[in-house]
Amino acid sequence: MDRSEVERRVSRAILRVLKLPPGEVTPEANFIFDLGADSMQSLQLVAAFEEEFGVEMDQEAALAVLTVASAVDFIKAILDSRG
Repeated sequence: MDRSEVERRVSRAILRVLKLPPGEVTPEANFIFDLGADSMQSLQLVAAFEEEFGVEMDQEAALAVLTVASAVDFIKAILDSRG
């Protein structure tokens, strides 16, 4: 899966979980400071990404991801490692 497809699907999951208007989600946006995610929503985001991409993530590592671009990189690495 190419990076732009991962980015599109990550953004879609973020919009759904955080109930944000589309323009709010940018690659440099921080989940907590820019998008307003609290700890429960952060867990919901991890679950949404797992569901969206059919992967399992190390929860601690996933929660350490702070920006949209970092989430895209994190998920892309998981997908690439699966072959």
